[in-house]
Order: sequence, then structure tokens, then C-alpha cells
Amino acid sequence: MIRTPAAGGDFARLRAEFVLPESFGPDVLAEAEAAVLDPLASAAAREDATHLPLVTIDPPGSKDLDQAVLIERTRAGFRVHYAIADLAAFVRPGGALDRESRRRGQTMYLPDGNVPLHPPVLSEGAASLLPGEIRPAVLWTIETDGIGEPTATTVRRALVRSTEQFDYETVQAALDAGTPHPSVAALPEIGRLRRELAIRRGAIELQLPEQEINGDPDGGWALAQRPRNSVEGWNAEISLLTGMAAAKIMIEAGVGVLRTLPDPDGTAVEWLRRSADALGIAWPAEATVSEFLATLDPGKPASMALYADTTRLLRGAGYTAFDGELPALTTHAGIGGAYAHVTAPIRRLVDRFATEICLAVTAGREVPGWVRAALGEVPELMTASDLLAARVERACIDQVEAWVLAERVGGEFGAVVLRAEETRAEILVEDPPVMAKCAGEKFPEGERIAVRLTAVDVEKRKVSFERA
Repeated sequence: MIRTPAAGGDFARLRAEFVLPESFGPDVLAEAEAAVLDPLASAAAREDATHLPLVTIDPPGSKDLDQAVLIERTRAGFRVHYAIADLAAFVRPGGALDRESRRRGQTMYLPDGNVPLHPPVLSEGAASLLPGEIRPAVLWTIETDGIGEPTATTVRRALVRSTEQFDYETVQAALDAGTPHPSVAALPEIGRLRRELAIRRGAIELQLPEQEINGDPDGGWALAQRPRNSVEGWNAEISLLTGMAAAKIMIEAGVGVLRTLPDPDGTAVEWLRRSADALGIAWPAEATVSEFLATLDPGKPASMALYADTTRLLRGAGYTAFDGELPALTTHAGIGGAYAHVTAPIRRLVDRFATEICLAVTAGREVPGWVRAALGEVPELMTASDLLAARVERACIDQVEAWVLAERVGGEFGAVVLRAEETRAEILVEDPPVMAKCAGEKFPEGERIAVRLTAVDVEKRKVSFERA
């Protein structure tokens, strides 16, 4: 981990550049405050599920808690209870909150503070599944067989109370010590089973190193590689299980909004096979892309290079809404099946609409008119929001990279070559973890090399390297 000098700045200029909202308007705040005065007003229409010992698992310090989970073993397999924050209980269709959330699309995460989708009185208060608090939620209960395949799904509005707030590291440490919390003791087993099923489905999981920005005690910023432990992966499988169940409900009903990604064509897969061969990685002829990637050691340089190449197979992600005739594309190639966003409504706009469809369909009711009316615009709103979020995240990392390296021009670093072209390459500098372009010729793709930092432009967030 490398830290910036204490003089490392804030991200105000970046916020202005991307025109990120600084606050909520008075009409939005007033509506949010009014919505939380009696958050349990609709309690009579809800199942009382406060007896379930649900727990939350999120990054350390999280306050916008969307999900709470309880996993039980059954004679047939598993029973997953997944409580999701019920934002529709607070957001009036067509009101100021609704309009503002459509404008924002999703929460933007920056190192010096988030730009939330909903006012904090909701996102970090009345809607958040904070421990010990009774909250309105949408409760999914999914029964599975012994290998983790779902056999039955119910979804309904409920009152829930999370009993504990955990982070990934805490849950991992307890599991490693053999003292897991009872509510997630079965998480490793079902998580592994779901991952095995994902590989069989053809899901593609890329384990490229993730960059992470942390605050420095001296007022600067720390840049590090973000580790992903097993618990985070298993927890993600529970979310994917729920999203796939939601997609099935909507497809069978003929109305919904899905997260989609086209399958890569045969030419792209053959190109990846040639890339693996060039990197010296054996790919059995009978192994699918998913099966092959699951065998790689993500810590090896050649594996990192191939993961970088595999991103070319995962292009064209979008949101597909339908009402009546099913669209031509209903699946997501990265997941290996149909999938919908329903598990993060505090942080993502589309989840509120998809959840309302699932609730209506499973209860035998008509999908609300305000939901159907929004299906035409939600995909476009989410696509624009995703693009902005990706640009903001990349700009934040680029800025911290420039701050970190500003005083190290002329220094040499170890790096892994991820992609090579004729006169330059995409590299991953190992310490500090920096993704950058490097000038030079005949780069050995998938190998470690020495590089020299030639220039840093803090204002433009640019760093330049050459092969040493």
C-alpha cells in the first residue's frame, strides 16, 4: 500500500467536472422526512417476520444496508431468507423523491463521500436494514435442492429485524475459526454449490485485481489492491440466486426488466483460445470458457493477462424491458442465464421497479400502472447512470494514482503486462497497484517486466510509463 502526501486533495473538482449533485432539493428532503414519520403505517398488510434471525454482510462502515440474510439447511437442501429494503414503502410514484431518484439512477461512490440515490434519512436511516431496528422489507424465501438449484420461491412484503451487522472479514474470520454465526453457517456450502452451478451454466467470472482507495490518517489517500475473500463471493451468489429467481418470475409473466448481455460469438472464443496458447496456458479442448477460467490461479501474471483479454467477451451489457412479447435477448452471458436487479434498491433505481413486478405477479395482482409506465425509460436511465458511475470511479482512481506517483517520476517499478500492442502495452504496476499504458516494443504479454515512470500530470489525472 502506498500513501499520498498529506497534501493530497479532495475530489471537489471531479464532482464539479461530472456535475454530480451536491445535495437534495427542499421538496425532496421534505417528502423524505414525511415518509419516515410513520414507516410502519402499512404494517397490517405485511407479514411479521421479525422472529427470523437475519444478519447483514457488507463492507466495513456501510450504512446503506439493502440486504439481510438467513440460510437454513433443510432435509431437501437449503432455505434462503433474503430480506431486501422496501424503498417503495417510502417513495411515492410521481413525487419529488421518485423524480430525483430517476434523475440520479444510482448511488455514486467517491473516496471523500457518496452521492446517494436517496436522502440519507432514508438510505442510512428509515429504509436501511440496521441491526435491532424493525424495518419494512421485501422478503424472498427460496427453497433449493441438495445441489443448490431453486425448487420454490416466495416473495412478499414483511416486517423484519436484522440481529447483527457484519462485514466480510468478520464473517470470514468466524468461519475460519469454526465459530460461524448460525444464520450464515451454511453460507460456504450453498455458496460453493451455487458457484459450481454457475460454471455449468457457462457463467464467466473474471478475477482481475481491483484497486481500492482508502483514507489516510494524515489526510491523504491510500491506494491498494482490494482483496476479495471467499465470503464476499458466496454472499454474491445469494444475490445472484435471488436475481435469477426474479428474472424467472418476470419472464413467465411476460412483463419485467432484465439485466442482459449477449453471448460471445464463436470467433471471440477462438480468439481467446489463441490468446491462452500464446500465454502458455493449456486449455483442454473439451473445456468451456467458464470451466477453463475456473482452473486459473488469479495470482499468476499469465492468468491476469488472460482475464484482461476475456473482458472482450463481455461487451454489450444493458437493461431490457418488456411488457407482452418477450425480447430476443433475455439472458446475461456473464451469469449464464436470465437475471434481474432486485437486491439493491437503496443504491440502484431499477431494483424498485423490478421488485414491484415480482410482488404483483406472485400475488396474482396486476402490475401497478406506475411501474408499467416507467418500463420505457428505466433501461435508458440505468444505462446512462452506469456509464457515469464507471467514469467517476475511473477518474477517482486516476486522480489518486497521479497523487501517489507525483513525486516518483524517474523511478522504476515492477509490472505485469496485461495486453500488448506494437508500440505500447496495458500494464498493472504491482506496488502501488496502478493500471496504466506503457510505451515500448515487443512486450511479453502475461509476464513481469520493469517499467520507468516518465511523467505525471496531476491536473489531467495522467501517468506515463516506459519499459525500463
